[in-house]
Amino acid sequence: MNFRPRSKNKPELNLIPLIDVLIVLLIFLVLTTTFSREGAMRVNLPQSSSQATENDKGIVLVVHADGSYAINGRKLANTQKDTLKQALREAAGDNKDPLLTINADKAAQHQYVLGAMDAAQALGFVHVSFGIAQIQQ
Repeated sequence: MNFRPRSKNKPELNLIPLIDVLIVLLIFLVLTTTFSREGAMRVNLPQSSSQATENDKGIVLVVHADGSYAINGRKLANTQKDTLKQALREAAGDNKDPLLTINADKAAQHQYVLGAMDAAQALGFVHVSFGIAQIQQ
């Protein structure tokens, strides 16, 4: 039997190559990561100090915040699409394609503005513009 003491050399772990590999991985991850913030988009609607003007050549359709409509200063009885189409037809008179200006309150929901555009399209109006005005109910 061999009773000589063994050498007391402890095995060493070389950490330098391991650190090099980790640094390369860290650089790769930092360069390939995209930082994007997804969330709700806040939209600020434009405001104007000018008042809407009524002219003889066109129709001014006002969409109020509560969804009610007014055509050339006359408020409609209800918000039904058929009522709106009938009032637009009466306001157009003999003119088959009048200039329609839609002024919407900044607090009005988009569905009411789209309803007005849909009614105008159903009547064949192609000259539709949008205006901004201080709308007083």
